[in-house]
Amino acid sequence: MTVDIVVLKKNHLNIELLLIKRKNEPFKDFWALPGGFVNENEDLEVAAIRELFEETRIKITKLEQLKAFGKPLRDPRNHVVSIAFLGFVKNNIEAIANDDAKDAKWFSTNKLPIVAFDHDEIINFALSKTK
Repeated sequence: MTVDIVVLKKNHLNIELLLIKRKNEPFKDFWALPGGFVNENEDLEVAAIRELFEETRIKITKLEQLKAFGKPLRDPRNHVVSIAFLGFVKNNIEAIANDDAKDAKWFSTNKLPIVAFDHDEIINFALSKTK
């Protein structure tokens, strides 16, 4: 079980999405949503908050659970189900890559890079919920 976190912030002209560049395989050097595996006996939202902080140094206290994503082969390592979360931060929040993130960057939702796993599906679902 994993968690993936869609973090958005508004700037003057548009909405920006936080992505991390993966340091490890699978999808090494691809952009991806912050996230990772849930620890044994760990609450899902707690896991999402922890993973977001570990990878980006962004502290957030409230996330909205969106949906489970569990299509076979979404992760080449195994059949992994991910619970997606959505959070918002203030415009002046900066991300600092840490842990298994090589880089962390804000992208305009109008111009996103190719992303790892099925994160494009997760991002599109989250954005449809914010309109």
